[in-house]
Amino acid sequence: MRTPTSIVNRPMSWAIRLLICLAIVTMATAGVALATTGSGITSTNISVGLFGDVDLKTHAGGYKVSIETKGLSDVYVVSNVIAPGGHTGWHTHPGPSLITVKSGTITAYDGDDPTCSPTVYSAGQGFVDPGDGHVHILRNETGVPAETIAVQLLPHGSVRRIDVPAPGNCPF
Repeated sequence: MRTPTSIVNRPMSWAIRLLICLAIVTMATAGVALATTGSGITSTNISVGLFGDVDLKTHAGGYKVSIETKGLSDVYVVSNVIAPGGHTGWHTHPGPSLITVKSGTITAYDGDDPTCSPTVYSAGQGFVDPGDGHVHILRNETGVPAETIAVQLLPHGSVRRIDVPAPGNCPF
């Protein structure tokens, strides 16, 4: 007479093992698979410099600047050339960036804007990306190449750019 075997004692078939492995790999990489990467963009580090603590205050007439950091910082100067129809992909940075548009026109969208309102910047204009989790995408919605130059102040040793999933507020 055969004794019924419990499910725990039965050997797993190769198909079940494969399905379990695929499920684990899928769960482990889901965040990576959902992140958006750029398309039609070429980024070039022009210069990178290491800075110690910065405590800078400048007052010239009515003009004032104040920059303070604690700890080591990496300062990047980066050229981003975006082809017509290209984009940066949704991303953030661990620190602030000062961005100037060197040529062409780019359109910026913020990840926390429920209306997905575009902000257009043309050659000669600049804007600030505060970093620190500010999710955004830059798009070239024109028929000519665009170039931005970014100066980024980041914690030493951190990654310069963090790709993130599309926040869902924009149709693209």
